[in-house]
Amino acid sequence: MHIVTCFKVVPEEQDIVVTPDSKLNFDRAEAKISQFDLNGIEAGVVLAADGDTVTALSVGGKYLENTKLRKDVLSRGPSELVLVKDAAFEGALPDVTASAIAAAVKTTGFDLLVFGEGSGDLYAQQVGLLTAGLLGIPCVNAVSKVEKAGDKVLVERSLENEVEVIELPLPAAVCVTSDINTPRIPTMKAILGAGRKPTKALGAADISWSAPVQVAELESVVVPPTKQRAHDVVEGDSPEVVAEFAQKIKGLFN
Repeated sequence: MHIVTCFKVVPEEQDIVVTPDSKLNFDRAEAKISQFDLNGIEAGVVLAADGDTVTALSVGGKYLENTKLRKDVLSRGPSELVLVKDAAFEGALPDVTASAIAAAVKTTGFDLLVFGEGSGDLYAQQVGLLTAGLLGIPCVNAVSKVEKAGDKVLVERSLENEVEVIELPLPAAVCVTSDINTPRIPTMKAILGAGRKPTKALGAADISWSAPVQVAELESVVVPPTKQRAHDVVEGDSPEVVAEFAQKIKGLFN
């Protein structure tokens, strides 16, 4: 089985600076693997058996140039790494990212695509589903367990009052939740061994990618406005005080 675990490189949240005009500055933000995609990588590596290939795949812009990040990905268990870098993928919305992944996996080949439930920046929860739709393969999201079943995979997902078990014929795609596993912490041996694993750098032309018809446009990302606390304290428990408190609460929603 050839498993492709797709991940996104996102900025480190603690390095993002809020500017005086309520915008976000990423100039000092280091690159990191989206936390949710670490679960996807771990799920793919755990599912693989002897002889299976696990390819870690990412599409994006300048963050993919980070060599430390490449070693981080490979030290977590994948057999190889494929990075598709192009200016068109810088800050791309889900439809563009999905189209690039779909084009890339046609080049690499795959039996099973594994995605995290969302990304650490936009968290749109759309890329896995859109990619599967473009490829014409079955996809299940909110997956909390996945295991092999011959030439198929069995997946579980927890619903409100029951656990749903679904059998998927391959090729297929799954989007796993953050509670499916605890991502491993790479050992020193794994980190040193990561440098010997193959990494392939591709561009948009290498995967024969063409931009999809634009269906959405990101205008801006701003920080929600903050308000100073009113410091309006109501003390006491008499009926009059309670009525005053209730009136103040109602006023906040009117």
